[in-house]
Amino acid sequence: MHFDLTDLRLYLHILDSGNITAGAARSHLSLAAASARIRAMEASLGTEFLERGRRGVTPTPAGKALAQHARLLLQQAERMQQDLNEYARGVKGQVRLLCNTTAISEYLPEVLADFLREHPNLDIDLQQLPSARITHALRQGAADLGIVSDAVDTRDLQTRVFRADPLVLLVPPGHALAERLSLTFAETLAHDYVALGADSALAIHLEEQALHIGQRMAIRIRADGFDGLMRMVAHGAGLAIVPKVAAERWPRTNSFTCVSLDDAWARRTLHLCSRNFAHLPAYSQALLDALTP
Repeated sequence: MHFDLTDLRLYLHILDSGNITAGAARSHLSLAAASARIRAMEASLGTEFLERGRRGVTPTPAGKALAQHARLLLQQAERMQQDLNEYARGVKGQVRLLCNTTAISEYLPEVLADFLREHPNLDIDLQQLPSARITHALRQGAADLGIVSDAVDTRDLQTRVFRADPLVLLVPPGHALAERLSLTFAETLAHDYVALGADSALAIHLEEQALHIGQRMAIRIRADGFDGLMRMVAHGAGLAIVPKVAAERWPRTNSFTCVSLDDAWARRTLHLCSRNFAHLPAYSQALLDALTP
């Protein structure tokens, strides 16, 4: 068996992205080089690590075992690098931070920019995912830190409060629901919606909530970001659900009505989480400190 760290990183990038092409890109390898490395890994043990399908790849039982060992080995390698770099000219490392839609668009840009300016030797691998997928990734050791809604199960993770982040319903002027002070999500589902892109963590969350009550959202169009979504609502395209903080920074008055949602999941709080804050590498701990209110 002759695996190197590049092989292991490539393999995990393929699993995290779900296909070899994207995994190769994240590893800065050509598709041909990445495929050759994976074939060589499989040939060295005489077993397949990936099941190839039309929609991408999934790990075989052997592949799942390899992923667990690969994550541990790479974490140890990163910690070794950190310890050695402390004897040189400062720490150099990369923190993998997984967040939901609101955290990335509303709370993190300035905070992360300030952090990067103050820590020139550190990089951040930032990715948007639904909260349930973030907690799964943390449990698997696939990320250092996550920011998730308090609606998901974090019992076996350590958490800190990040921000209060309630969701509100946006209603166009003159709409039948514009005079209501509060509503349940179920009461809105007979009406048309404007939604974020299908890969947005918030869009996925809302569509899952509709399915939980046996209904579907009537989505007329999807917008790229909160600003585009709110502009469409203001012009009467449909309802939308956004974080209250996004609606409050909207510069135009009387463009739409903000209505409170009575559902418990809408009165959410965002939490920072990790498998163990005390065991984070020094550079991940530095980011945690910067994100903690």
